[in-house]
Amino acid sequence: MIGAGQAGLAAGYHLKNARVPFVIIDSHRRVGDNWRVRYDSLTLFTPRQFSALPGLDLAGNRELYASRDEFADYLEAYATRFRLPIQLGRRLIRLSKAGDGGFEAALDDGSRISASEVVVATGAFQVALVPKVAAQFGHEVLQLTTETYRNPNQLPDGPVLVVGDGASGRDIAVEVRQRQPAMLATGKPRKLFPERVLGKSIWWWLNLFGVLRAPAESRIGRKLRQSDAFPDRDRSIESLAKRGIRVLPRLIEASGEAARFADGAAADVRTVIWAVGYRDDTTWLDIEDAKGPDGAFLHEAGISPVKGIYFVSRPWQRNRASALIMGAGSDGEIIVQRLLSDRAKP
Repeated sequence: MIGAGQAGLAAGYHLKNARVPFVIIDSHRRVGDNWRVRYDSLTLFTPRQFSALPGLDLAGNRELYASRDEFADYLEAYATRFRLPIQLGRRLIRLSKAGDGGFEAALDDGSRISASEVVVATGAFQVALVPKVAAQFGHEVLQLTTETYRNPNQLPDGPVLVVGDGASGRDIAVEVRQRQPAMLATGKPRKLFPERVLGKSIWWWLNLFGVLRAPAESRIGRKLRQSDAFPDRDRSIESLAKRGIRVLPRLIEASGEAARFADGAAADVRTVIWAVGYRDDTTWLDIEDAKGPDGAFLHEAGISPVKGIYFVSRPWQRNRASALIMGAGSDGEIIVQRLLSDRAKP
């Protein structure tokens, strides 16, 4: 298995229960480091009651949100609790087909691992996107991403432009505004839904009515994908403006310290923080038919067209929950069942 984040650990839990021999490899030094490397004030997107993996609750107030470090420590404790076979500090360089019909993984230390099946659990937040317009800023402008930004203390004095108005972009804009003038460049219109309804978390209601389990191509699934909404934790555009954040439309060009936006507005900036999303790193996958022409992973509900390759917790792998922590357990269980079924076939 590739990746010891929540998806890999959940799949590992089900593999161990099924008594399937396996090993998880991960490039980080500790389990949970995929969370520890993100910005300091990050909290989970979902409350604790919807942020646990199978077999172990996440301690604390189930209605509130765990911090970055709290969840990272939970993952580390989870791996220890269930004695999952994890090899840390081992980065995959290349995965190829072996002569016996299985697979061979080449690692950065020169070693190799042979396997009959491979479960890809690398997650959906691998490499932060940086648009081409970034090259138009001058060297005097500090540029960070959601991977390299930690806290406002690392920023020089001067206006900060956060590009991308998803949940992370809005959180970072609010945080940096406490120390520096802040601007937020938006993109497509965003829909926010209330954080709580009748005293309950919105996630409780979505789970109760099966919205999170709606298939990707169902009417509800298509509507959710189109809206790309997230809970309003006091992060509406109106709330941001009241905090003194200058909200601007899409960033279209830059020159030196100057940024220009879709409505013709311009502003000088000292720091730019890119919060426009992530892309997969698929360069290590060297198997014909496993990737599309654009280099993206190919799969249907987590099943690769290449026999023996499986995916866990890809965005919309089965439904909205797939990319959330709450979906890791169910997706992992289904993939392990499919793996066992495929093994039983002649």
